[in-house]
Amino acid sequence: MPRFFVGIPLHPDDILPLPDDVVRHVLVLRLQPGDSIVLFNGEGGEYSAELIEVERRSARVKIRDFRATEVETPYHLTLAQGIASGDKMDWLLEKAVELGASSFVPLTTTRSVVRLAGERAQRRHQHWQGIVRASCEQCGRNRLPEVAQVREIATWLATLPPEPEEGELRILLSPRANIGFSALPTAAPRGRVIVLVGPEGGFSSAEEAAATAHGFSAVGLGPRVLRTETAGMAVLSALAARWGGW
Repeated sequence: MPRFFVGIPLHPDDILPLPDDVVRHVLVLRLQPGDSIVLFNGEGGEYSAELIEVERRSARVKIRDFRATEVETPYHLTLAQGIASGDKMDWLLEKAVELGASSFVPLTTTRSVVRLAGERAQRRHQHWQGIVRASCEQCGRNRLPEVAQVREIATWLATLPPEPEEGELRILLSPRANIGFSALPTAAPRGRVIVLVGPEGGFSSAEEAAATAHGFSAVGLGPRVLRTETAGMAVLSALAARWGGW
C-alpha cells in the first residue's frame, strides 16, 4: 500500500487536501478515488486513508484510523558523515534510514572533495531532507530522522561536551585504529551512539586527534580499507544485528 509523508496534524475522520508533492506521486502511481493509502506525519504511528478525489493538480483523502506502528531501533544512533561526492551522499542517507539511523550530521573536513556553504548548502540540505522522507515512506518508518545543517568538523566537535555523557558511545571509524569492532559493547548503550565517518580521503591525523580528544574511540573494521559509502553502512548493519535493530 502506498505510504506518504505529510507534515500536518492528522486525525481520524478528517477530510483534507494532500500536499503538492504527494499529489504528484499519486498521479504518477495512477491512484484513483477509492484507493487506500497510508499517511504519517513524523510524530509516530500511521494513518490509513482513502482517496476521495483525484484531479490533475489536487487530491483529497479521508483519514480512516490510526495505527500505533513503530519500527524504530531500541537505540538512538547519529551518523556524522564527512560529505561524500556525487550521488554517494544520497545513497548513504537512504540506506542509513533503512538501517535505523536516528539523525545525520553532514560534515566538511580537510579532505572533503565537496565544499558546501551559503545558499548551495541550504539547497543540498533541503534535498537531503527529501531523501530521508522518501526513504521513510519506502521502508515503513514513521519518525523522520533529523538532518543537521552542514558544519565544519571542528565546529561540530566544539558543540559536544568534552566527555561522553553517561551511557553515550562515540565511535570514530579509522583504518589506523588498534581497536576492532568486536571490542564494542554487546548490548545497546543507554545513551545515544555517534558514529563518525570520514569522506573519500578519510580524516586527517589532526581531525582524528581532535575527535579522540572529544571522547571518540577509534575503531577499525578489519584489514581492508572500506570506502566512505561502505564503512558507515557496515557498522550500522553490524550494530543492528548486535543490538536488536532488525
